[in-house]
Amino acid sequence: MEILLKARLALIFSIIAHVSLLAFASPPELQIVNAEKRIDLNSQIVKVFLTLKVENTGTSPASDILLAFPPTEIDHLSLIKAAIATRKKKKKSYLPLDVKPTEQLDAPNGAKIFSISLLDPLSPGATATFEVLYISTHTLKPFPEEISQSESQLVYYHDSAYVLSPYHIKQQSTFIKTPSTKVESFTKVEPTNRVSKEIRYGPYEDRPPYSFSPILLHFENNNPFAVVEELVREVEISHWGSIQITEHYKLAHAGARHKGVFSRVEYQSKPSISGVSSFRHLLARLPPKVHSVYYRDEIGNISSSHLRTGILKSELEFEPRYPLFGGWKATFVIGYGLPLQDFLFESPDGRRYLNFTFGCPLAETVVDKLTLKVVLPEGSTGPSAVVPFQVEQHLEKKYSYLDVVGRTVVVLEKKNLVPEHNSAFQVYYSFNPIFMLAEPLMLVSAFFFFFVACIAYLHIDLSISKMQ
Repeated sequence: MEILLKARLALIFSIIAHVSLLAFASPPELQIVNAEKRIDLNSQIVKVFLTLKVENTGTSPASDILLAFPPTEIDHLSLIKAAIATRKKKKKSYLPLDVKPTEQLDAPNGAKIFSISLLDPLSPGATATFEVLYISTHTLKPFPEEISQSESQLVYYHDSAYVLSPYHIKQQSTFIKTPSTKVESFTKVEPTNRVSKEIRYGPYEDRPPYSFSPILLHFENNNPFAVVEELVREVEISHWGSIQITEHYKLAHAGARHKGVFSRVEYQSKPSISGVSSFRHLLARLPPKVHSVYYRDEIGNISSSHLRTGILKSELEFEPRYPLFGGWKATFVIGYGLPLQDFLFESPDGRRYLNFTFGCPLAETVVDKLTLKVVLPEGSTGPSAVVPFQVEQHLEKKYSYLDVVGRTVVVLEKKNLVPEHNSAFQVYYSFNPIFMLAEPLMLVSAFFFFFVACIAYLHIDLSISKMQ
């Protein structure tokens, strides 16, 4: 009952916030002619698609568009993307736009503001259509918090029937798509209509800036709530022809906690009704030409895996040692090798750079914390990373076999990742080829000293024998 009480308190707080939000005005030079909000609740990752038709009603060009978010949603916000619709030769296309958080001192009730920078200012009297995608994690809360093996998982989600915006909205609608038709309850803000898996709020007309009407949905969602609490990926570069990848996973089921005893007989004999919210199969999307793949945990190698390789991609399908129910966890390691020539290149200024994929290879998972370590060859200098989004960076040192001065490690850290973060990044560095001779020379030197020691030992042994 505690979680339901929290949900109702959140609704009451939202209603109070709604009153205070209306007391503030927005910049008068822009208004939204039409807004359409589509919320996808099919998985644990909540995706919201916004289509905004914006009109400049002022007398000066507008160089940016503002987006508003409730303060309670900011901590769960993982990604924001925006694009502007353009037409070329009767074909509609979208140009990506830069989105950054901005300080808005007059934003009411702690609302957080993001700014979309326009490529070309919006002229007075002109209109433009924008597409916005923002993704949130850990926003679906299980209720009840504990379920038995034979029960389905129910979750609740709260949002607003209106689009929260610093601008006046002439017309708007909100569409919510659920994973199934089983919806226990939902808030009605007339006009409200439900058809199969979709709930429609609106259309609403002439809503003032910062309008907010709280809604609460309670529905069934048995999709896997797979969360990687911590992932450490190590990418080790060797100029002798290979890249070695090692990934350490701490995986958890973040759904409703399992209560009671676990019956494997029931789980295997009644898969359609037993443990429907659990998961046992995982899919890792790996680069093409992958080789020397292994999958193991603290006990040892796990044989329940299958690798499919192709020209464009490779897929590793595997199972943990036991199915994961709500609250259960598993730790494991995945390792593989890649050909160096497919990922290491030379820039025009003579530096070398690694072009690799950021993020988590596991499909449809949330990563609470990712640490990506790029281990450069010994002797590398001046490393720098280029990542398409904000990350924390620092350098470390690592010592391996036959190392003299150690290897520079570029460490990239980011929290709250989703599959959309799986994009290319680059690490640039300078390297003197003379360092490639360091390890062979050390081996030759070691062999030479060993040979000299053996000769000296034999000479001393012979000398002693003659003396006797």
